[in-house]
Amino acid sequence: MRRPDPRLRPVRPGPASLVVRPRWPRTILIDTASSAPNPAPQAATTWLLSACCFASIASMRACDTLLPAIGAEFSVSTGEAARTVFTFAIAYGIFQLCFGPLGDRYGKLRIISLCALACVIGNSLAFTAMSLDGLVTARILSGASAAGIFPLAMAWIGDNVPYETRQTALARLVSASVTGVLAGQWLSGLIAEWADWRYTFMALAVAFLGAGSLLLRTALAGARLPRSTTAALPPRQALREILASSTARSILTVTTIEGALAFGALAFIPSLLQRHHDVSLAMAGGIAACYGIGGFVYARLAARLVKRLGEPGLARLGGLLLCVGFVSFAYAPSLVLTPLACALAGFGFYGLHNTLQTQATQMAPGARGMAMSLFACVLFLGQSVGVIAAAWVADHGQDTWIFALAGGGLLILAQLVAHRTRASQRLAG
Repeated sequence: MRRPDPRLRPVRPGPASLVVRPRWPRTILIDTASSAPNPAPQAATTWLLSACCFASIASMRACDTLLPAIGAEFSVSTGEAARTVFTFAIAYGIFQLCFGPLGDRYGKLRIISLCALACVIGNSLAFTAMSLDGLVTARILSGASAAGIFPLAMAWIGDNVPYETRQTALARLVSASVTGVLAGQWLSGLIAEWADWRYTFMALAVAFLGAGSLLLRTALAGARLPRSTTAALPPRQALREILASSTARSILTVTTIEGALAFGALAFIPSLLQRHHDVSLAMAGGIAACYGIGGFVYARLAARLVKRLGEPGLARLGGLLLCVGFVSFAYAPSLVLTPLACALAGFGFYGLHNTLQTQATQMAPGARGMAMSLFACVLFLGQSVGVIAAAWVADHGQDTWIFALAGGGLLILAQLVAHRTRASQRLAG
């Protein structure tokens, strides 16, 4: 009788478990939250993850409202000042591929907390920047550090929540990110109006310091418990297997286009308001924050919407509201209509994007950190391309074109997502 291969070991079933193959005999550590009880209540851990995500997204959106003030400070155009937005996005996107494997290897909570503490340094440097180049450098550091927060938080949820209720759980995490959008766009305008735009970055540094320190304590407490081991694909192999999947390639392509269209337009909401309606920085930031309010309303209704409409219906609704919101915002004859238009667009974006997020968590269950990092990577690389293109349109054409093109493109994209999702569900059925 043939003896079993000693390199094959039984693996305890779990959300991140893979069968060990002889060619990968080395084992790695997995996140303790997935395999062992955490000394802190799971609700407290989720709250800390939400706080880190809040600070991360607030940092990302902080410069949207500040572009005119930054341009005036350093005597540059709005398009040039937009370097503080798209360089953050480029760094955020590229470094996803570093933190995903690290999260799978050393534990997602630990890597998230260290990234949050590194963001303290980046935002402190932004506070003291004396030139546009110095500010851009600080934003690159902040974007690179923040790259490990939100995707690994989604991966942590994917490890701990069944697929049937995962979209609702991710929607709760989205609530934190939406609040970050509100803070980044609105509070930055208020701070610039009442004091100086630089204090926005000091406030962000304080938020990262508090959330990161508490989460690190939780992660270290969990590390003292006995850890289970499981085998996982090496990063290069995991990346190859994800990209070999036609479903994964489809999700990643759609997400790239979504990031370019939606975030490219979002970055120029305050600028259009100030140029066409002659409002203050605080007012422009407050109206732009209605985009986040729309997302927050979606997060509250997500469970009911998913149950009633399903993933295809939710994607279609999201695309329709994005188109109506962006086009209405661009051509609104009165300032009074712009908050509603922003809220509609925000509701639509999170409805569409939450559907893509949920599908992305299943691209590679055994290497979910890598999969979600790749998902976020293409999203924000798409954002950087979108902001660059929108900046060119703003400097050489009419800024209303940005929103008209984005709205129409997202409507078409949502129909494609809905069609692909329905076809996949029929095959699965």
